[in-house]
Amino acid sequence: MTIENDPILTVLPEEPVEHPVSEDPSAPGPDQAKLDIPAILPVLPVRDIVVFNYMILPLFVGREKSVAAVDAALNSNRYILILTQKDEKVDEPGPDDLYVTGTVGMIMRMLKMPDGRLKVLVQGLTRARVRRFIKTEPHLEAVAEVLEETELKEVGVGEEAMMRAAREQSEKILSLRGISATDIMSVLNSVNEPGRLADLIASNLRMKVEEAQKILETLGPVERLELVNTQLNKEVEVASMQAKIQSMAKEGMDKAQKDFFLREQMKAIRKELGEGQEETEELEELRQAIEKAGLPKDVRPEADKQLKRLSSMHPDSSEASVIRTYLDWLTELPWKKMSKDRLDIKQAHSILQEDHYGLEKVKERILEYLSVRKLNPKMKGPILCFVGPPGVGKTSLGRSIARSLGRKFVRMSLGGMRDEAEIRGHRRTYIGAMPGRIIQSIKSAGTKNPVIMMDEIDKVGADYRGDPTSALLEVLDPEQNFSFQDHYLGVPFDLSKVMFVCTANMLDTIPGPLLDRMEVIRIPGYTEQEKVKIARKYLLPRQIKENGLKKTDLEMTDQVLGKTIREYTREAGLRNLEREVGSICRKLARKKAEGEKGPFKVTAKMLPKLLGIPTYQEEETERELPPGVAVGLAWTPVGGVILHIEVTTMPGKGALIMTGKLGDVMKESAQAAMSYARSKSEKLGIDPTFLEKHDVHIHIPAGATPKDGPSAGVTLVTALISALTNTPICNDIAMTGEISLRGRVLPVGGIKEKILAAVSAGMKRVLIPSRNEKDLADIPSDLRGKIKVQLIDQIDEVWPLACGVKTEAQKAEDEKAKKAAEKRAEDEKAEEKAEEKADKK
Repeated sequence: MTIENDPILTVLPEEPVEHPVSEDPSAPGPDQAKLDIPAILPVLPVRDIVVFNYMILPLFVGREKSVAAVDAALNSNRYILILTQKDEKVDEPGPDDLYVTGTVGMIMRMLKMPDGRLKVLVQGLTRARVRRFIKTEPHLEAVAEVLEETELKEVGVGEEAMMRAAREQSEKILSLRGISATDIMSVLNSVNEPGRLADLIASNLRMKVEEAQKILETLGPVERLELVNTQLNKEVEVASMQAKIQSMAKEGMDKAQKDFFLREQMKAIRKELGEGQEETEELEELRQAIEKAGLPKDVRPEADKQLKRLSSMHPDSSEASVIRTYLDWLTELPWKKMSKDRLDIKQAHSILQEDHYGLEKVKERILEYLSVRKLNPKMKGPILCFVGPPGVGKTSLGRSIARSLGRKFVRMSLGGMRDEAEIRGHRRTYIGAMPGRIIQSIKSAGTKNPVIMMDEIDKVGADYRGDPTSALLEVLDPEQNFSFQDHYLGVPFDLSKVMFVCTANMLDTIPGPLLDRMEVIRIPGYTEQEKVKIARKYLLPRQIKENGLKKTDLEMTDQVLGKTIREYTREAGLRNLEREVGSICRKLARKKAEGEKGPFKVTAKMLPKLLGIPTYQEEETERELPPGVAVGLAWTPVGGVILHIEVTTMPGKGALIMTGKLGDVMKESAQAAMSYARSKSEKLGIDPTFLEKHDVHIHIPAGATPKDGPSAGVTLVTALISALTNTPICNDIAMTGEISLRGRVLPVGGIKEKILAAVSAGMKRVLIPSRNEKDLADIPSDLRGKIKVQLIDQIDEVWPLACGVKTEAQKAEDEKAKKAAEKRAEDEKAEEKAEEKADKK
């Protein structure tokens, strides 16, 4: 229900009052017969207003119980008891939510509104107090007694003085608010009774509900008038202060600046409240912060200049807020604070060994940096770039580096960044300007020499907002970053003590000038043996803990882990392996939750039940290849892969058809292979006129995937010769290398990733260019033992090896390998039988 009255009135909650519901509604209250008011009255709760005697006001009634109370009053004698709510937020007030003293009113008029509400005109008649509530449905109804007001036989000098003071204060309030007082004062002057004058003035004062209710509950006219005079004095002070504020604001107001007028008002209010000292204290705090920040000599003048500007500005202006924020950034940056490096080389080595298995090159580089740092404390921080497929531990290496150095670690992702301001920051003239990600990272670290890892530097883009890689040129250059200048700060900051570590999946998309500033360390991937050890040391314990198991609940041999790696994950990294290990742990956790007791032993036979049908079958590599098909090796950002290159011939006019979404480099390799085959047709036993009557179609499956790169020439030549001579190629050999028209085999990259892919695919031999022999030093001995690497220098050397022409030494070696495979198969069968016996027991 809303009330047509002063909207500024508020209600403060009071302690609840007990209202017993009477079962005897016939008991009359005292002195009610005098006013002819019945004992039982419907109750109308109202919010934000207290109704006084002789007061006529309209009320909008919308609540169901209130509408029912009005209807009940109209159907009987039009009398209704108006009680004020203690808390205006209560939508359905009960007896405990209402004051017990109210006013009996008469409904003079009633009008139904289109929205279903009622508009009633009510006149206050007399004060009344609730003796008891007799019902709450369908509306509130109470037994009330009329409160007899004390009447003065004659008005004395004191009462007359109080009445005059009340009239004068009322007139003063009206004049301060600019309201015409003639008509109102004529009404007030015509009232000669103190109580009636108090009620008349109180009904028009802006008071809180508690204060108005106190006046209503006071029966003595003199006491009531004293309370009204007290409220009038408060109202005069408030109105005088408002007039004073407006007067002070108008003196300094420009004709066309309304906002300045409002600021002057706020200034005057703060002055009256004694809050002007806060601005001085804030400036003093900023001054002390500048002193403690240890700003360099070329930065301190700028800070002092901005502080001086701030002290002369209005504190509420938008520019003052910008300067305060700027000074906060300047003082919170670690200009001199540095964390002390842990220069214990042996301890750092043990930390790196604890966190990561393998990655010896990376560990050696970190230990070298620590050693040089120990001998030369003034050296600049290096910029390392880890390049490798996903899941090999590039990002986690950053945390290990920071831990081994004893420095703070901050990671920032550059993937998809296209705005140069993300690095250099925005200029302070822009709305919402802030420093770039570099300065934010320094502030977050709290030291001047943290380890900042920039993830996915190869995925930085460029658009109309600039090129972030250009901004990174200064950040990652040891000769420039000692004076890196952020656009927001506008002063140089020394980044030479920061150790930057970048990660990338590939180097092709990194601009040359940026790549030249970084020291590239390749992390090619892990062999099966390395994956088994990593799974045993890191992945398995982590997944056991995350899935609520204990170390003693799970038994899993290295052979089972190796089988999981071979048949369910063929990747350079470890992410899929960890997912599969997590899947095994989840299924065992379910068994334990269902009441089964461990330990649970995972065997090779259980893997299909736990992980499903194997994703990769080792038998795939045992099938014979038809003529025209050769297995090549390729490098991708996620590791090495094998490619089946297919060549077929058909009647035609010598056209060369290439499909499989090949790039320009691979198309040129195919044309070079075609030219080489034609030039060697007589030596290879190919009819020279064959190509005049036939078309050649070269296809690489997975046509939806783009393929390009200078490493498919050898495979293309081999597949082409196989198709033209109708000679199949051995199914256990994979090859890589580029060709020249002179018959040379050119070196290629990604040798370790390619050999890993060949081993994962079950290949026995791999052909690589002889000039890549130096890359074999990066391949672990256990991986070299699983595959035979053959070096080739000329294309003529490829065909005898690919089509299975073997020497006596090769045949003996193959026989030896066959016996070893047979023995390994027998050992696996024996192990399976032992597992079956153990399961039966």
